[in-house]
Amino acid sequence: MKVSVKIKPGSKQEKIEKDLLGGYNVWVREPAKDGKANEAAIELLAKHFDVPKSLVNIVSGYSSKKKTFEIAI
Repeated sequence: MKVSVKIKPGSKQEKIEKDLLGGYNVWVREPAKDGKANEAAIELLAKHFDVPKSLVNIVSGYSSKKKTFEIAI
């Protein structure tokens, strides 16, 4: 399953909300440096979809706030 995600790094809390277009907004505490926000987003999405982190991968947008993740369910 592919999902569109907008990452919001440097937030005070970590959370996931579904947006009106069917994608997700993901708030993470880590800064957008050295892939830290991406790793935090992968962990949060894995918890949300109840899958191991190894089944969550970034398909596109690695250095952008708007990303596409593939989640193997």
